[in-house]
Amino acid sequence: MTNSYHPVEQTKRTPIVDILRGWALLGVAIGNYVDFLYIGIVPEKINHSVFSEILLYINRYFFAAKSWTLLTLLFGFGFAILIDNIAAKGKNPIAFFSWRMLLLFVLAFINSSFWLGDILKDYAFLGLVLLLFYKSSAKTLAILSGAIFLLIPVIMPFVNSFTVEHPEITNNPEYLKLYMSGNWIEFFQFNLLASVYEQIIIPGYAINAHLVMLGCMFLGVVLHKINFFNRLPEFKKLLKNICLTTFIVSVAIGVGFYFAVENKAVFLKFFHPLYWLVLCTMVFIATGICLLFLNNKLKTVFSYFSYGGKMTLTNYMVQNVLGAFLFSGIGLGIANTMPYWFYFSLAIFVFILQLFISKWWLSKFNYGPIEWLWRSASYRKVFPFKKNTPADSITEIKIV
Repeated sequence: MTNSYHPVEQTKRTPIVDILRGWALLGVAIGNYVDFLYIGIVPEKINHSVFSEILLYINRYFFAAKSWTLLTLLFGFGFAILIDNIAAKGKNPIAFFSWRMLLLFVLAFINSSFWLGDILKDYAFLGLVLLLFYKSSAKTLAILSGAIFLLIPVIMPFVNSFTVEHPEITNNPEYLKLYMSGNWIEFFQFNLLASVYEQIIIPGYAINAHLVMLGCMFLGVVLHKINFFNRLPEFKKLLKNICLTTFIVSVAIGVGFYFAVENKAVFLKFFHPLYWLVLCTMVFIATGICLLFLNNKLKTVFSYFSYGGKMTLTNYMVQNVLGAFLFSGIGLGIANTMPYWFYFSLAIFVFILQLFISKWWLSKFNYGPIEWLWRSASYRKVFPFKKNTPADSITEIKIV
């Protein structure tokens, strides 16, 4: 048969994009594993050791929210590549991508069964929103992204003033019984209820976080439209200026924000710069990685990050399934019994282990297992899974 269209081949991927995905995946692992500590405990009531306190600040200023914003930007970048690829083949990008996002919703439901902080559902929803703008120019998307980022400090306190009555899940003894019961159905029920009541219907997350995600996706599409990652050498001077500027701004906002929170500054009720700090720090880190890559630094480390980045979806879901078996009642039941440093260190250990496994896996297979399933279902074709499989062995399947 004649293949009408394909996903982007692994050999044509942009290395720096996979490296950035790998870095972001590390931050997601740390954030998610640390969050297991807070199921059933109010964070303010935990007395950390000095070592744990240091790790807490490292997570807060270098990983927390910076990782999912970077992944979201890269999602927008990947969206633009995919849309262009489909459109170039004369196919309907809206029908294709809508089906792909429906499949992502299915994966999100599975992942939510193991982890209450799933972000795949957000990507699937915003991916559909992004379709409304797929014909927009880079200039239009840059303006929309800039407007969101500029206004979010004003929008955030306004939205946070809204309240939605809902049962508290993660700190409610009755619901925590489901989490620690050891019963599969009750454990899944706990996670799904927590996802609905503590993410989906909360205005602060449903509006603020999704606006920031949408702005990041717009920016990712812009980067593709200007071919940014394939032209890094041309932008080297610009990268240096952005890296230095965002570092200075991040420090300034971080210091000011810290004292404003400590002194309960009145202006925070009307102007909350949290996401400015997050976005500036994310851009500082991302441009710093790009500069190191351009200067051929940390080549071995970056090669492993690239392997992990090529299997982001598989590694992300495996992290959550493993966490469920380690911390909840369906597994070892560690829950919140360990100090902060344990969760932080465990996340790094799991991530490093995944990097080695990813390298080994990709030496034998073309895709991560979940990436392969998602691609095959998206294109309604079975793509070669093992290495050295002839391309003409791709067969079409009917998906009901």
